[in-house]
Order: sequence, then C-alpha cells, then structure tokens
Amino acid sequence: MLTPNFNPFPTITNERLLLRKIELSDAKDLFILRSDERMMKYLDRPRAQTIEDAEKLIQVFEDNRIKNEGINWGITLKGDSRLLGTICFWKLQLENERSEIGYMLHADFHQKGIMQEAMTAVLNYGFTDLKLHSVEANVNPENIASIKLLEKNNFVREAYFRENYFYDGKFLDSAIYSLLK
Repeated sequence: MLTPNFNPFPTITNERLLLRKIELSDAKDLFILRSDERMMKYLDRPRAQTIEDAEKLIQVFEDNRIKNEGINWGITLKGDSRLLGTICFWKLQLENERSEIGYMLHADFHQKGIMQEAMTAVLNYGFTDLKLHSVEANVNPENIASIKLLEKNNFVREAYFRENYFYDGKFLDSAIYSLLK
C-alpha cells in the first residue's frame, strides 16, 4: 500500500524545467491559466472569475499536499519563475497503488515539448519515488493533443464512456487511459 509523503515538497528539475510548489504569489498566472478558454476548453471545470478563485485553488492544492492526498507542481522554465502550467497526481488510490494524472499548459507554450518533459519527469517520480503501480488519465475524447501526449508516453486507452459526465448543461464522453509501471 502506498504511503505518500509530500513534505518537504518534492521539487523536480530537468535540463529545461523546474517543477515546483505553487505559491500564492502564482495566483495571477494561475488565474490566467484557469480563466482562458483555450486552456479550459477540455477541462470541464468552471473557469476562474477572479484572482481570489485562483488563490482558493492554490489553497486546495496545499491542503491536498499536506494531507498527502495529491500533489500539484507548477511548471516553470529554469531561471523564469512565471507559472506556465501545472501537472499533478490526484485521486490517489493508496490500496491500488494508482493515481490519476492531470495537466495543463498555457497555449503560448504548446508544441514546444514542455509538457512532454514535465510528464516524463512526473511519471518517473510517480513510479520511482511514490512507488505507483499504475497511472490513469481521464481525457475528453475531443482533446487530440492530450491523447497524443498520453500515447507518446505509452498510455493505453482502457475505456470509453459515452455521456457519463454531466457538465455545463450537457452530457460528455470520457476516455480513460492507463500506464502500468
């Protein structure tokens, strides 16, 4: 059974990226991510309306980390503290040694390999440090870029649920992808 401990916060680096704790000082950048239709198109969550919405979300991230129920990294370029995106493990299933991965990246930084680098680093942390057995991704089937990223990282589609999720006045489909250790 998993026994995650996210204290101290596990900062991750590679050649180009610094994956770090999301701080209240990131609220403006997180607000930009969570309020822009380009980034929220497939997230199926309400868009942030105010900086305070972003601050509340940062507190949720921190509460989940403190309780060892999930972890959210801010994606930044080394030498630039601006938050470009987020990547997380959440919905940890301790008894199944499984977690769901979630991610988003500012549209100005799409198609630059940033999310691929972040995913590689976070999956390595998940399988090596957290000792996960499997990682799940729940994706909107219309999100082709996300599906390509998952498949590039050897995720396999395990399920397709038709109209299983009600959001914003309509039923939506979900595709479930999984990666085993």
